[in-house]
Amino acid sequence: MDLMLLAAEAEAAVPKWGIFVDVEGAISGLLTTLILTGLTYYWITAARAGRNIPSIRRLPGLDAITEAVGRATEMGRPVMLANRRDGLGDVETFALWGYLSHAATLAAQYDTRFINLTGSHLVLAVNEAVIQQAYLEAGRPDAFNQDDCRYFPSNQWPWSSHCAGIIMRERPAALLWVGSWSGEASILPEAGSQIEAIQIAAVTTTGQLPFFIASCDYVLMSGEVYAASAYLSKEPVMTGTIVAEDCAKLLLMAIAVLGALVEIARPASQWMTNLLKF
Repeated sequence: MDLMLLAAEAEAAVPKWGIFVDVEGAISGLLTTLILTGLTYYWITAARAGRNIPSIRRLPGLDAITEAVGRATEMGRPVMLANRRDGLGDVETFALWGYLSHAATLAAQYDTRFINLTGSHLVLAVNEAVIQQAYLEAGRPDAFNQDDCRYFPSNQWPWSSHCAGIIMRERPAALLWVGSWSGEASILPEAGSQIEAIQIAAVTTTGQLPFFIASCDYVLMSGEVYAASAYLSKEPVMTGTIVAEDCAKLLLMAIAVLGALVEIARPASQWMTNLLKF
């Protein structure tokens, strides 16, 4: 009992600000959250209002989509876009629709068959609407074929076998891989290589990038996936978010450089360490 009392007395009292516990890094984290929220709200509002905002650079992989659809048209073979495991609420799916609309619009304009395979029945319903709208805007609503919007449950290897089977049977001249991927990344691009298709990947899972880089002609990776989708869709929320993210990166870089200079000039101050702990 005496030992427990001594331990209780020795333990430092938890400092508090009123009713709030003083947690290390709480204030800096709160300020960071408020700044990011403010930047995002400002740029989204500016984009919706049609004001001039920093433009998103067009990435070379987007030009490759036009080339790939054109080649498929010349060869009389279809275009195929596949996404497996991303659900309706995943951020990769919102990026997917930018690529899907762009590729489907090109296919409709060139009178080329367009195939989409997904692993979510909810995403399938939206994909059908996106593709149908693309054909409508291209002035070819009758060319839309609902049977080319396909669903197969997203169990990894059954889905992959089904996808590889479609590739070998339909022999698309252009293959687009969009979203997050797992181990199937080691076999699906290889199936595309066997039929000599142009392959373009927009991949958010960095661990699977080597497989796509080895087999695909063009690869958009990580943040490029979202930036390119925002460029294609011109959607204000996506565009404003990308611009806000870049502004936040610049701000963090400036703080890091300032902190490094202060630490060099006054090593004993530990300015950056204290700032992060605040």
